[in-house]
Amino acid sequence: MKKITPAKAGIYTILTFWALTTLYPFVWVILNSFRERGLIRKDSFSIPLPDRGLTMDNYAKAMDRFDFGNAYLNSLIVSIAVTIAVILIAGFAAYGLVRFHFSLRGLCYSLIMAGMMFPVFSTIIPVFRMEAAWGIASSGNRWLSLVAVILPQIAGNLCFAIIVLMGFIESVPIELEESAYMDGCNVFQVYFHIIMPAAKSSFATVAIFSFLWSYNDLFTQNFFLRVPREKTITLLLNEISSQAGVDYGLMAASVVLIVVPVLIVYIMLQKHIIKGLTAGAVKG
Repeated sequence: MKKITPAKAGIYTILTFWALTTLYPFVWVILNSFRERGLIRKDSFSIPLPDRGLTMDNYAKAMDRFDFGNAYLNSLIVSIAVTIAVILIAGFAAYGLVRFHFSLRGLCYSLIMAGMMFPVFSTIIPVFRMEAAWGIASSGNRWLSLVAVILPQIAGNLCFAIIVLMGFIESVPIELEESAYMDGCNVFQVYFHIIMPAAKSSFATVAIFSFLWSYNDLFTQNFFLRVPREKTITLLLNEISSQAGVDYGLMAASVVLIVVPVLIVYIMLQKHIIKGLTAGAVKG
């Protein structure tokens, strides 16, 4: 049995305290989503039981008042489209920057690094005007409006995705690619059959982060999606928080319906995130 030093004990204590303070708000919201509205202010810390205010009315009210199905569909359309596009574009860009040498390679890399320094707030107005000129922003068409959100979200995720994928592709032995070229493979076959399988952890990391960032992006979606049938799940939560007022039971149930599914997916895939972020960090 390994001996725990005072330093490790202190670190574990701090991490345990941090974990409890992080998890407590989620537990509190889940508990109060099953509690009667009138009891939340009086007793919001106890576990709801059948004889102590346990109810499913908050969930029934949330599902009845708000269109979660349509909002989930819009969010999935946007997030999946962004994720697929980011994986394809960032993968090709990262592979090209790592394996091919051309005169503007340094400039391209510098622009990618610089792109991570500009917040979305600084570019949203010119992006909106450009997409309005194209006829896809504020068009009144649901699908065009979703495309208007997808395009800036793709651009916003690309720089991070390229940097992550470059770090791993650099660690893939080039001898594997040379052998494939000698066997008659072209550059696309090498990329899809060697690079992508070898870098699947990093691609998984990029996919997860792109999906979650797109799913949770309230600012861009609030800027482009104005019609009720276009609303995503984050916009719906924003609407609920403004309409529910002091109905804390309804708000808690809505938060659980929106946040917990994503939290479960994140917990299930966290090993891919950690592995993908650390892969390629150490060469040799």
